[in-house]
Amino acid sequence: MRIGLFGTGPWARRVHAPVLAAHPGVELTGIWGRRAPAAAELAQAHGTRAYATPDELFAACDAVSFAVPPSVQAPLAIRAAQAGRHLLLDKPVATTVSEARAVARAAERAGVASVVFFTARFGEREGAWIADQAAAGGWFTAHADWLGSVFAEDGGDSPYAASPWRREKGALWDVGPHALSVLLPVLGDAESVTAARGPADTVLLALRHRSGAASSATLSLTAPRAASGVEVTLRGTTGTAALPRREAGPEPAFRRAVDALIAGARTGRPHPCDLGFGVRVTEILAQAEQALGGADGQ
Repeated sequence: MRIGLFGTGPWARRVHAPVLAAHPGVELTGIWGRRAPAAAELAQAHGTRAYATPDELFAACDAVSFAVPPSVQAPLAIRAAQAGRHLLLDKPVATTVSEARAVARAAERAGVASVVFFTARFGEREGAWIADQAAAGGWFTAHADWLGSVFAEDGGDSPYAASPWRREKGALWDVGPHALSVLLPVLGDAESVTAARGPADTVLLALRHRSGAASSATLSLTAPRAASGVEVTLRGTTGTAALPRREAGPEPAFRRAVDALIAGARTGRPHPCDLGFGVRVTEILAQAEQALGGADGQ
């Protein structure tokens, strides 16, 4: 599959470009970025070429991979779908419901495959654990801690600290999708959503699920480094279960997401992490933002 990469930031450099360039089922056709010199440098490093405009890259590929802010991703994804290109998107699909739904409509009309990359869902151990717990059922409550220290005073030199959209939207929109990507497939869709503010950008999320279970999540990008980390615990009729820790970086998970897009394009069968799921995550986050007294996310 000929895949074009959109983006030149840390996520594109660390994960997207090297995985796409090394994948045996992919030809990394080219790279487009908002900063032409950065696109040229990244393309040269991976043996491909930089494109001057998105439309030129759309014309040269079968699918597109996005490593750009959500406000940039959504309009580009609509254009890519209209050009008949399959979509490998990052989370969140968008930070407004209207934009996320517009991307999904464009993909549906064009009949293209879509995959939204949620790291935990595509992790080998985490993905298997999520599937096992969903099959087991009987869960009563769950709690997720998704605590990063990107913006903490002692957070170190994270490459993502320079991300304007993360500073603006905070943990709810950056790590909230990760928590929901674990809780929703195990406990079912959320019937009610509420949220409260904690220190700095920390958000406390509470959900009532269609299964009858309740879940909560603590989300932060400003946790002290010593307190940062990811934990998810389920409690139910069989006792407790904890999300296994990731044994590797995000690269193997992204490789599986690429595999999923190739399979979806070949078979026409939707993936559980397609745009339908991505839109639902955006809808829930928008409800939480509204509960916090922010924009309604529409």
